[in-house]
Amino acid sequence: MAVSQAALQTASHNITNKSTEGYTRQRVETAATQPMDEGRYRLGTGVEISGITRVNNPWLERQLQREGGQLAFLEGQTQALGRLENALNEQSVKGLNASISEFFGAFRELANNPESALPRTLVREAATTLIQNFKDAKRQFMDVSTDINKSIQSAVGDSTEMAREIADLNSRIHDVEIAEHGPANDERDRRDLLIKKLAEKMDISFSEDPKSGMVNITAGNTAILVAGTSYNKINTYSDEQGNTVIYNELSKGGSAINITDQFRKGSVGGSIAMREGQLGKIIGELDDLAYNIAANVNQVHAEGYDRYNQTGINFFDLPQDGSFGIEGFKLNSAIQEDVGKIAAASRPGAPGDNTVANVIQELQFRPLMEGGKYSFDDFYNSKVGEIGILSQRATGALESQQNTFDQLKNVRESVSGVSLDEEAAKMIEYQKSYEASARMIKIADEMFDTILNLKR
Repeated sequence: MAVSQAALQTASHNITNKSTEGYTRQRVETAATQPMDEGRYRLGTGVEISGITRVNNPWLERQLQREGGQLAFLEGQTQALGRLENALNEQSVKGLNASISEFFGAFRELANNPESALPRTLVREAATTLIQNFKDAKRQFMDVSTDINKSIQSAVGDSTEMAREIADLNSRIHDVEIAEHGPANDERDRRDLLIKKLAEKMDISFSEDPKSGMVNITAGNTAILVAGTSYNKINTYSDEQGNTVIYNELSKGGSAINITDQFRKGSVGGSIAMREGQLGKIIGELDDLAYNIAANVNQVHAEGYDRYNQTGINFFDLPQDGSFGIEGFKLNSAIQEDVGKIAAASRPGAPGDNTVANVIQELQFRPLMEGGKYSFDDFYNSKVGEIGILSQRATGALESQQNTFDQLKNVRESVSGVSLDEEAAKMIEYQKSYEASARMIKIADEMFDTILNLKR
């Protein structure tokens, strides 16, 4: 009866935890009790509980942990690439490509009518719009970078909380199992779930001490995250560029080691790979494109003459030390105040001369990017296409990884999940067993009464 009651209690526990994330179905293991010698025979004395175990496959759990980390890695990259693709969307909004064309097109209009003030005004407005669109694109890219840095900070902060709970579970599991109360099934389920979630955040390696049942976890290659019942905190700070850096203190208040490059998996690894890879690359290429347009226009413009027969005026303001950034990209203040300072002629005293304006408008189609490989249009379009291809590939890889992960989850559910039909059938079995045991005790009691009545 006690065994049947324990089995019913376990079935009830399984049913109520069917929807609990990470729960593993439990099973009552039974064994025959020590038989009793009776003359030439050995009579059985019943059954006892040998243990209550989890029905799980450790290798499958490891696979889920590994594939979950890869899934989180791809999710982070796909989301970031999607945002970059939206920032470079030339179809739904007026983007940089259109602004570049309008800017050089304005010089084309000036070449057609170099004596008029209106085309010069159009050149100034087109230049202002071009500068603003460059700044808007850079701002959107930097917003993506900021979000990535915040996600890294958040993931590292979450990992500390998970490490604290895992260390606490280590202590509880050790206390339960050292007292020989059997395996701490529910605590182990929770710890396994936290390890999977931690693997989704970052690179980890872990091992379980077979004697104590405690798990030790290392983040990256060197940072001890959990050691028995203690845990360590991984910290972050922002460098001069505003990028989040992950570091580990060897001892409290001691030397801090930069371990950012140790993370290549999970959401943190995906964010770092995106920030240091494609995002950093496209930001640098955007700066190069703006600088090359400004420098080449300045070079030609400075050789021309404006309406006042003056020469040597730059069209854009560029820093003399070469430290160009789109944030400081701006039109020459003299041209901003007076469009008559825009040069169109190649010689003084020639109001109808459009030579310089023609040369500037032709810059749009000259191969001036990457050592003469691309024109401004071709360079920008190639980067838009590159981001689109990368985004498409990342989406495909994410879908494939999601399918792999879902299949593993389904396999785990078939092994370790709770089936209500199966548990209901077992409950009926345990109920009948309980009733039969109770009937057996009643019959034994009646037989004992019969024996006692023989002496009366």
